[in-house]
Amino acid sequence: MRLIILAAGEGKRLRPHTNEVPKCMVQLGNIPLIERQLASIESCNFDKEDIALVGGYKQDKLNKLGIRQFENPRYASTNMVTTLFCARDFMKSDEDLIISYGDIVYEESVLQSLIRSEGEICVAADVEWERLWRIRMSEPLNDAETFQMNEDGSIKELGKKPSSLAQIQAQYIGLLKIRGDMVSKFIHAYDAMDRHSLYDGQDFGNMYMTSFIQALVDSDWHVTASLMKNAWLEVDTVSDLESYERKLEDGSLTDFYRF
Repeated sequence: MRLIILAAGEGKRLRPHTNEVPKCMVQLGNIPLIERQLASIESCNFDKEDIALVGGYKQDKLNKLGIRQFENPRYASTNMVTTLFCARDFMKSDEDLIISYGDIVYEESVLQSLIRSEGEICVAADVEWERLWRIRMSEPLNDAETFQMNEDGSIKELGKKPSSLAQIQAQYIGLLKIRGDMVSKFIHAYDAMDRHSLYDGQDFGNMYMTSFIQALVDSDWHVTASLMKNAWLEVDTVSDLESYERKLEDGSLTDFYRF
C-alpha cells in the first residue's frame, strides 16, 4: 500500500503563519500538522519508503521529514488534482493508494477504517461534520459541500455548493483510497479528461479533487464512503487555528480529535 500527501499549496488564508513555511508545517499545539499526520500514518504500519509528498510552496522546509518528495512547479496556478498527478510515478497498479491532503490531521482509527474498505474508491467522510464546523464558523453552510449517498451506501454527489443541510449527509475530509486493481484505471481516467472543459467552474489545471471524484461517479465508478464521527481536524484559516488553540487550552479539543 502506498500513500501520497498533497502539500503544495501556499495557504494564503493562514497568513502570516505561512509566510515562511508551507501550510502543512503550520503548528497546532506546537507540533506541525504534517508531523501529526505522519504519526498517524506510521501507526498504521506504513514504512517511509511507501509514503511520498508532493510539495511546491516553500518545499525546502519539508526536507527534514525524510520522505520521498515530488514537486508541483505550478503550485501557484493549479489545484489538488494537478498536484496529485505530479506523483504519478509513485502510483503502482498492484497496490492500494491512499491520498491525503496536507492540511488535515486525523486519528489512527480514521486511516485504519479507510484501509479496510473494499470499494473501487472510498472516501473518508464525517457524519458529525456540523458539530466541528460550528466551532470554526458561525454559519456552517458557508464552507460545507454536498455529500449525498444512494440507498446502497455508494456516493451519488459530492463537492457542490449546498442550499440546505439536508444535502449534506456527511463531509468529505480530504482522505481517500484507490483500490490497487483500479489505480491504472484511475490514472487513465485522468489522462482521458478534456483539458479544455470546465469542472465545477474550474479549468482542468484547477480542478478540485471532489470534481474529479464526481466525474468518476458520473462514469459509473462505484465510490463508497468510510464514515466516522469527527476524529479529525482541517486547518484552513487563521480562524480555524485560533478556534482549535482555544479548545486545546480549555481541554475540550479532545471532544473532536484526540492528540
